[in-house]
Amino acid sequence: MAVLLAILQGIIQGLTEFLPISSSGHLSLFQHFTGQSGEGALFFTVMLHLGTLFAVMLVYFKTLMEMIAEFFRMIWDIITGKFRYKEAGETRKMVIMIILSLVPLLAAYLLKDVFTALAEDNDILVEGVCFLFTGSMLFIADRCVKGKKTALKMKTTDALAIGFFQGVAGLPGVSRSGSTISSGILCGLTTDFAVQFSFIMGIPVMLVTSAMEMRDALKSDIVIDAIPLLAGIVTSFVVGLGAIKLIKWLVKSGRFAIFAYYTLTLGMLVIIVGIIELIIGANIVTLF
Repeated sequence: MAVLLAILQGIIQGLTEFLPISSSGHLSLFQHFTGQSGEGALFFTVMLHLGTLFAVMLVYFKTLMEMIAEFFRMIWDIITGKFRYKEAGETRKMVIMIILSLVPLLAAYLLKDVFTALAEDNDILVEGVCFLFTGSMLFIADRCVKGKKTALKMKTTDALAIGFFQGVAGLPGVSRSGSTISSGILCGLTTDFAVQFSFIMGIPVMLVTSAMEMRDALKSDIVIDAIPLLAGIVTSFVVGLGAIKLIKWLVKSGRFAIFAYYTLTLGMLVIIVGIIELIIGANIVTLF
């Protein structure tokens, strides 16, 4: 893979991982139209998540350190019989909610092969439908009455609901940040906290997904070109830092709806192109 293509994909990943428009969907479209679909493309996509993973860990470094320390204190309290859920403070409640949000991913893991097959196929109709789903979620969230919940007021059902939508984001075209931020807002979270919760809950998922993909790649015959891979990861990290700041500002300033209109429009265009490709039996790029 050429370094330029790797950098372009790094830019796409860095922007779309945090902007609620689906990184997997945009990368899938890019790889489709540049003839890079397939097993190797999926591996490269997952590795690009390392760059955005490092970005979000850097931005929320202090919060993460506090949560990790609180997690071990909570484990000690459980062992010694001192744990009281109702007495949990803000940080401990955040840790508990993040853990609960990961539970629905067990069901999503059982569908991993289905998600993988959809991401690696040569058809883009699924991506189009999923973009429409993302746009609909964003549109509804933008229109709902904004809540006042933070970690202390969150319920277990809130965490499970947000976790469910994170699991659905395994589909190409469903934005992880878009679906989780939207579901958080619909559950009554403040917009600022919905963004923070969405980004932090994605960290363990990106860690596990990257580790599993690297394990599978080492067992397969995938040829890994280190230089383009590194270029893509570094690019996604740098662009990801800027995207996090951008999404925080956009959500706080009430400009969330712009992403709804974008993904709804993109979804319709992708479906139209997908239907045309089915009719002509070839990638539409070959016509130009």
